[in-house]
Amino acid sequence: MSARENILGRIRTSLRRADGDGVAERVRAHLGAHALSPRPQITGDLGAHFREKALALSTSIADVADVHGVPSAVAAYLSLNQLPMGAVCWSALAGLDWVSHGVVMEARPARESDKVGVTEVFCAIAETGTLMTLSGADTPPVTSLLPETHIAVLHASQIVPAMEEAWQHLREMPDYPPRAVNFISGPSRTADIEQTLTFGAHGPYRVHVILVHS
Repeated sequence: MSARENILGRIRTSLRRADGDGVAERVRAHLGAHALSPRPQITGDLGAHFREKALALSTSIADVADVHGVPSAVAAYLSLNQLPMGAVCWSALAGLDWVSHGVVMEARPARESDKVGVTEVFCAIAETGTLMTLSGADTPPVTSLLPETHIAVLHASQIVPAMEEAWQHLREMPDYPPRAVNFISGPSRTADIEQTLTFGAHGPYRVHVILVHS
């Protein structure tokens, strides 16, 4: 038994609840019985709204017609920024034609020496320009957190208006919840040192989104 299972088991025992006794269903019912609090309404083109907010966070964006254009867009970005033509990626992206575009791609978790990580996302939030990723065996968070450059593949259909919709989609997953949920709002930055804005203090120096339109 893992430490996590041991801790959760002790909590369930204290609450006199069995594993799998419908907790998730009760949570959904509770949330469904309560109206959402007042919030700004995101109207119009979600993609345009996301783009505006993401660019304001220093996230860069490239557009491709379909997923087959991703390797070319990645190669163009690496070349433009004089980055090495090699990267690590999540396993779902490994089957794309990287070789024809001169990119050496490895499907594995990032290591300290890796400069570029390429991932997918769970969704993107138009209200804030934020990317939402989930941890898992095939989606290791280290690939987006450890390399200096994070390239995220986002489908236009994955853009949701606000945080509320993002969490709702997550709760509808059959294996909800994942071990970790990460929110990425542009490159890592801090102004803790003499109030000077510094990029890359706790994560990537660069965040680049490849927006897939079909």
